[in-house]
Amino acid sequence: MPPLDLASVLQIILALGLINVWLVRSGKATAYRGRSSTNLKDEFAAYGLPDAVFYLVGALKLGSAAALLAGLWYPVLVLPAAGVLAGLMVGALLMHIKVKDPLLKSLPALAMLGMSTTVLVVKLG
Repeated sequence: MPPLDLASVLQIILALGLINVWLVRSGKATAYRGRSSTNLKDEFAAYGLPDAVFYLVGALKLGSAAALLAGLWYPVLVLPAAGVLAGLMVGALLMHIKVKDPLLKSLPALAMLGMSTTVLVVKLG
């Protein structure tokens, strides 16, 4: 594995965060779930989104997590994965705004947007 720079560290944090949310904690309530949702699938329903969107977003986020980790060895994967993730985080923020969630619930999406954008800037620079 090549030496870790800022972007590489953020790639790992982003990937592990996505895996945690979508595979480890998807069935659990957290302080950050939209409205009063008690699990990830219900959160998508609270936003008025169909099940198909839940599965599509899940596939995109887990695929991005895998690509960010693989990108440590295959850098060509990093920009597309970080770009997809940044776009999904903008969507997540818009959903929190749509249902008038307090700012606290948007903090994880905002942090992930910041990290994925930083990865993009560092890798493009």
